[in-house]
Amino acid sequence: MSEEKKHLWALGGAVGIALAQGGPLPEVLKRCTNAVIEHLGASATCIWTSHSPTQVLTLSAISGRPTAPEDEAGENSIVNFIAETRQPLSGQLRLVSGRLKSVSGKQAEGFAKAEAEKKGRGNRTMGYFSGYPLVVEDRLVGVLGLYHPIPLTNDARNMLEWVANSITIAIDRAWAHEALLKRREGLLFRLANQIRNSLDLNTILETAVHEIRNLLVIDRCHFLWYLPHPETPSLMVTHEARNADLPSLLSDCPPQHIDFLAMKIQNLEVVRVDDVERETTLDENTHSLLTSMGMTSQLLLPLETRSGQLGAVVCSHCSGPRPWRDSEVELLEAVVNQLAIAIDQAELYAQTHAAALAAQTQAQQLSEALHNLKQTQAQLVQSEKMSSLGQMVAGVAHEINNPINFIYGNITYAKSYIGDILSVLNLYQKFYPEPLNELKEQLEEVDIEFIHEDLPRILSSMEMGAERIHQIVLSLRNFSRLDEADKKFVDIHEGLENTLLILHSRLKSKGTNSGIEIIKKYGEVPKIECYAGQMNQVFMNILSNAIDTLENRPEPRIIMICTELVDGQGQPLLALSKSFPRPANLWVRIKDNGPGMTEEVKRRLFDPFFTTKPVGKGTGLGLSISYQIVVEKHGGKLECFSEIGKGSEFLISIPV
Repeated sequence: MSEEKKHLWALGGAVGIALAQGGPLPEVLKRCTNAVIEHLGASATCIWTSHSPTQVLTLSAISGRPTAPEDEAGENSIVNFIAETRQPLSGQLRLVSGRLKSVSGKQAEGFAKAEAEKKGRGNRTMGYFSGYPLVVEDRLVGVLGLYHPIPLTNDARNMLEWVANSITIAIDRAWAHEALLKRREGLLFRLANQIRNSLDLNTILETAVHEIRNLLVIDRCHFLWYLPHPETPSLMVTHEARNADLPSLLSDCPPQHIDFLAMKIQNLEVVRVDDVERETTLDENTHSLLTSMGMTSQLLLPLETRSGQLGAVVCSHCSGPRPWRDSEVELLEAVVNQLAIAIDQAELYAQTHAAALAAQTQAQQLSEALHNLKQTQAQLVQSEKMSSLGQMVAGVAHEINNPINFIYGNITYAKSYIGDILSVLNLYQKFYPEPLNELKEQLEEVDIEFIHEDLPRILSSMEMGAERIHQIVLSLRNFSRLDEADKKFVDIHEGLENTLLILHSRLKSKGTNSGIEIIKKYGEVPKIECYAGQMNQVFMNILSNAIDTLENRPEPRIIMICTELVDGQGQPLLALSKSFPRPANLWVRIKDNGPGMTEEVKRRLFDPFFTTKPVGKGTGLGLSISYQIVVEKHGGKLECFSEIGKGSEFLISIPV
């Protein structure tokens, strides 16, 4: 064997070893260029690769020194020419007018001569260049280039073509493996992203089976749970992705076919069947099950969660044998590990969500209990307040009523007696016109004539005052209504008048203040069945708030009270009759010309303990209690209509 062939055989062996050792692609290519330098005597060896749609060449490995720095433009033009033509190129490498040119024979000489004459520069031979395109399935993956001092023999060219083909296959495989890793990373990323986004187990498993089927390009992928049982464990398929023409497997696996698969899942063993017909490790039942389902190959990867649940991802093919590569099994094992984490997180999320829901429900119940407690407390406070007020009013009325009855009952007798005395005095004056001097002086001093005229007027005034006190006492008793705890038919106007009478001192003028004007527009309304004392309480709360609002306002200060009978649509009923249409409602509208309210105040107006009054002046219970009395006690409505600058109006609607 000649020395050249020994070197060529050594080159082939060195390149084969360099490719077989594997590792990152740049390191593999670097070992190949070193082998060419070592065994072929080249001055330099380069490998360019193209891994983009534009097929731009990038220098990936270099050994030796190919050219001077000023010759890089020529070098690139040669490599690009090989890439474009995808044909090997071999010839002299010359420096012509400062640029490298690789041509052969007379073409090179003519080209060099023309360039020298044109620019007046010399040209010299730089050696030889050989380039080989790296093409796989009509796809350019790179260029192999050699700089060598002497021409290559045919044997050397043949060996370099073999080296170029081997490097081409190695580059293609490396890129395919890289693409597979990227797809694997993409799948794992999507699954992890799905776990973070949803934490819903059904969504995660559904996404997993579809992503795995699309990635491996298989006929079916499904997920099954292993349900342990001391006597008869079972397998249940819960999620699947399949070709449209295949039947669904979403059901329990037949008990007679689960022994083999259940044992593998329990032991966390991978089941890898490339061809069902040629597989010898399957038991008869499992072989029968796979055949009956039309499966020609299958890959099963079990999983176990932290809580001890067992399941499996099953990939199957139905259109012939399907060899499962080690890289695919590694990918699915990573997916299965991710799914196990997902299931754990989903269970933890479900438990946390359940605990949060229970806590939220309990908090809501506590909030409702607190709200009810506040309402009950408010009702108790207001009831106690009104009860104490009612008892006080009733007691005052009773205590005043006794002496005023005594005074009022004796005024009649006093008038009669005084009339008799005055008559006797008149008779004395008639029959004894000239009294004694001492008596005459006394009569002039007391002005008996003025007493005679003014005394009847004093008695009449006392009678009127006693009558007024009697009316006030009666109003106080009617307002308190301690003896009327049940519903009864009452005149609503009487309750309004009694309330206004009690508030009279706050309505009348004081000094330069002209007071608050009350405008009454009472309609013809029937007596209504209600809790009279509680309705008086509602009138008292609303009118007191209106007075508070108007006290510091400029004149005119007006409160208007209107009553009317309306039908179910709110249309007034003009005539008071026993035959008025049903349903009907009694409306009491109390309106003031105060500053009005904001939307925020209106929204919270009937909330317990909400008040806009200064601290110490309002409790925030009046309107809340009023709302409960009207709505809950009487089945009516209490509404407020108000705008800033346009006053406020309260509408009390009571069913008749």
